[in-house]
Amino acid sequence: MGLQTATAALNDVQTHYCASGSGPAVVFVHGLAEDHRSWRRQQAEFADHRTYAYDVRGHGASTLGDANGTLAQLRDDLLAFLDEVSGPAVCVGFSLGGTVVLSAAAHRPDLVTGVIVLGTSSVVGRAAAEINLQRAAETGDAVLASLRADTAMMVSNSTVDVDEVVARRAESIGDGRGYANAATAMAGLRGNPLTPELAAIKCPVAVIGGEHDVLCPRKAADILLEALPQATYQEIPDAGHLMNVDNPEAVTAALRSALAAGRGPLEPS
Repeated sequence: MGLQTATAALNDVQTHYCASGSGPAVVFVHGLAEDHRSWRRQQAEFADHRTYAYDVRGHGASTLGDANGTLAQLRDDLLAFLDEVSGPAVCVGFSLGGTVVLSAAAHRPDLVTGVIVLGTSSVVGRAAAEINLQRAAETGDAVLASLRADTAMMVSNSTVDVDEVVARRAESIGDGRGYANAATAMAGLRGNPLTPELAAIKCPVAVIGGEHDVLCPRKAADILLEALPQATYQEIPDAGHLMNVDNPEAVTAALRSALAAGRGPLEPS
């Protein structure tokens, strides 16, 4: 089944998404300043799954709604998507999206049957929180300048056309209000870490990190692995934070492996 686009009224948002393939359901959640297109390669290759990739509120073609700058609201958007569009599914999230997925899995184990997170943190330090709040406050040309600087730091593959990536990310955030909302939500992990909630996750969890990720280094993965002792870890070689840009072949292979290994609930220790 080819790529299909649609819009669903979920909570207070018109949520745009793309669906493809047939088989077990997989829902992809993108990172900050991205949209559903960041998963286009995986949707094309995973034809043996029914895949969905939606635009987080205020990103891509999804509306912003009454955004309140919290992870809980973004989590509830994913839960509404699972409840009303895809049905229970394995959820794959990158960075911001990974945090959303982990929160959803902790709150509604009946809807999240498996978790795969890439470049994801359950807590942020003071410097990261301050940067996110600074990004949320920026307007006009400052947004594009910061997006360019941040993107360059997130990429380690010298063959990547950074200008092209920046242009795509800038298009995904539109007027910037959804970007500011999501950045505020991520900053909130400083005072309200997700880590204590991870113990409530009962489904299989795969953690994927980039070898050269300076924004979400191995320490962040180790925090997740300590809180989720039955989780697995894979590392994407030759990749920074934007690992699906730096090394998409390895990301696709890692996701395929995680999907194959992550069927069924975890057995008790």
